Amino acid sequence: MKLLLNHISAGYDRPLVKDGNTMIEGGQLVALLGRNGAGKSTLIRHIAGLLPLLSGEVLVGEKAIHKMDERERAKLISVVSTRKSRVPQLSAAEVVGLGRSPYTNLMGKLSANDRAAVREALELVGISHLSDRYVDQISDGENQRVMIARALAQDTPVILLDEPTAFLDLPNRYDLALLLKRLTKERNKIIIFSTHDLDVAFQLCDRLMLIQNHELITLPTEEMKSSGLIEALFSSEQVQLDPHTGAVHLQQI
Repeated sequence: MKLLLNHISAGYDRPLVKDGNTMIEGGQLVALLGRNGAGKSTLIRHIAGLLPLLSGEVLVGEKAIHKMDERERAKLISVVSTRKSRVPQLSAAEVVGLGRSPYTNLMGKLSANDRAAVREALELVGISHLSDRYVDQISDGENQRVMIARALAQDTPVILLDEPTAFLDLPNRYDLALLLKRLTKERNKIIIFSTHDLDVAFQLCDRLMLIQNHELITLPTEEMKSSGLIEALFSSEQVQLDPHTGAVHLQQI
């Protein structure tokens, strides 16, 4: 399965991304990078079909996302937003079960196959032991794994995550990134996540997408690192970026 962004322009009143072209293949982990306000979250919403494109099209395989209804689209692309899920009196298994909604009947009743998909998703992300715990009573790191399990239960070839490590401490940040890497390889998923964690992106991602001056640039990670584009975008007089590791060095005043 492939994800194709074909001459897309994305934004609201004005384009944040103009005439972007990218193709991502299954089994690839991709980081979406850019300065604040560049349009990373907006682009994710456009790719997911949650916002209409200004021009161009997004295709999963041969299917154009924006020509589908919501139920069809939800079988191809799942989204994990940056918002925390803290619904009271809802267990982790119940939240993950919501990912099966594109496949259930009008009553939303889970079949035996649906329940098996929920159990498998919980196991894949290592939180089977939290199955019956309420999501408003678990940690941020555990909650984020619940939301990824929900996306896995949805069984889509493409998973989009908007800053999934934003609220996590350092160990959980790296654990989550390693989980995403493992899922791309074990499940042949296309996973794209927006992030400011350049070291994670540099070490784990197969490709990097960069929004710069309304242009969408996608390159294999090593090529992007050697291009100087990220170093130029994120460095300043007091901040120097190591182009090989993504580590930041501060110039003391």
